[in-house]
Amino acid sequence: MADTSQNQGSPAGKSGFELPMEMRLLIAFALMVGILFLTPYIYKPTPAPKTAKPAVAASTAKPAEGTGGAKAAAAVTPAADTAAPLALGQAAGTREETFVMESDVYRVVFSSRGGVVKSWTLKKYKDSAGKPLELVDESAEAAVGAPFSLRFPEGKAPAPDLNAALFVARPAEGGLGIDYEFSDGATACRKSFRFEAGSYLSKVTTEVTRNGAPVPHMIEWRGGFGDPLVLNAAAAQHSLYYDLADAKLRMKTGKDAKSGPVTAKGTYSFAGLEDAYFAAVFLPADNSTVELDTYGDSLPRGPDKKLDPHVGVAVGGDSVNRLALFVGPKDVDLLNRVDPKLKQLIDWGWFGIIAKPLFLVMKALNNQYVHNWGWSIIALTVAMNLLLLPLRFSSMKSAKKMQALQPQIAAINAKYKSVKLNDPRNAEKNQEVMDLYKKHGVNPVGGCLPMLLQMPLLYAFYKVLAVTIELRGAPWLWVSDLSQPEHLAIRILPTVMIVTQFLVQKLTPNPSADPSQAKMMMMMPLVLGFFFYYQSSGLVLYWLTSNLVGILTQWLMNRATPAVAVAAAPPVQRKKTSKA
Repeated sequence: MADTSQNQGSPAGKSGFELPMEMRLLIAFALMVGILFLTPYIYKPTPAPKTAKPAVAASTAKPAEGTGGAKAAAAVTPAADTAAPLALGQAAGTREETFVMESDVYRVVFSSRGGVVKSWTLKKYKDSAGKPLELVDESAEAAVGAPFSLRFPEGKAPAPDLNAALFVARPAEGGLGIDYEFSDGATACRKSFRFEAGSYLSKVTTEVTRNGAPVPHMIEWRGGFGDPLVLNAAAAQHSLYYDLADAKLRMKTGKDAKSGPVTAKGTYSFAGLEDAYFAAVFLPADNSTVELDTYGDSLPRGPDKKLDPHVGVAVGGDSVNRLALFVGPKDVDLLNRVDPKLKQLIDWGWFGIIAKPLFLVMKALNNQYVHNWGWSIIALTVAMNLLLLPLRFSSMKSAKKMQALQPQIAAINAKYKSVKLNDPRNAEKNQEVMDLYKKHGVNPVGGCLPMLLQMPLLYAFYKVLAVTIELRGAPWLWVSDLSQPEHLAIRILPTVMIVTQFLVQKLTPNPSADPSQAKMMMMMPLVLGFFFYYQSSGLVLYWLTSNLVGILTQWLMNRATPAVAVAAAPPVQRKKTSKA
């Protein structure tokens, strides 16, 4: 499991719109490409020269002595319900009662009104306010109901309303579970919850009949999931399922369902809810079909009470739903121990082939050597930059050759000065330039390769910081949480990074002799500064470390490599034009 001493959450941020990382990455990359390749067309070369108190005293079930949460239970499909078939006699409570299920890893509060969950707290993880993490937003109950309410197909809901009915509660033998039952002589409903001490895995069974006939229904968890106080909480919450038919993880946000529920049905490994670091997913029996409806519940959240569509789900679809349920952290090792299928909960993104090994190496460094995630990021970044040294050296040589050829390139540009871009003679100009590069063994994009190679690594580091709970709340020096931006009026890491980026730019040979293009290239640090200022501290730390290594290696290479002699530009020979 993750080192829970580090998972302290992050201070609450102000809600508001913020571009997603992928969009910022594309914008930054597009700007850099524009600077690198479009500058010659902009600057023409110069010519050469909390839970409510229970109405009744709560029952509390605790695990037996010696049972801990560190040992995860093996995932199994719930066995067939051994309880007797639903009888049509009277079974109803007289008042609302609460039941508290508590172990060393969770605290779950049930209510006999509807047989629902009022609170589901993870003890080993903290929210943005430093309290045990509450996964249920109690403020949403009045609008959309509590988790484990039942939903029926349109026009097929039985009377009375089972979500408001008073159920009879029967704690399970040993205290690690509870059964709820209701019957008015026509409609009958049973809900069963079973837990395992020290495990995030449980079993849920729901059954509904009407006059003895089965009634299909679904289990709801709506109004959002996870810590509602983090920045852009609604955007980090998804409904999700893993489709076995095409071996893909499918996700929806609340915005996807703002016009109405979005339905999916098929053979899934799991289906449910997630935020960045936690999940509540139902695991159906092997090869059984399950239905998932996604909702977008617009609820006022944050200090400004902004109406954001928070995701909600309804899962099931049968008259008897027997499902395993995982509610807990998306910890890589824990998920694998509970059920290997749950490993698919972690979405490594486009460059998962890079991001996952990157995390595993970083984790090994942290666990075996440095014992701090910040220093692990630094150590891994230094190692990667050392491996890229040959490419950096080759890039520098290419840039210096380009610099030496600039007078001749300027002469070619002057030769075709009056040729427009759509003129066929422009192809002759480009061919002359390419012939010149070929003659001197110059790769015109060689100087850009290190920067282009950094992009997949940058995105991989972003995904590691965004989806691995091990880095949630991980501190480093003055940084309290490497997975979040610094909580300072002026962020230190991005500011220092901009300064080092200017130094990198200054030391790197400019392949162009045009001073206007050199000035344009000096905008690169500002572009990167805009991109990194709002990113996680761990991501900035990675790029800052790369810059520091780059400054040192570039300085050493500049000293070890002689200055390039700039070739004189040949005289421009203008073609004579004959008069008609």
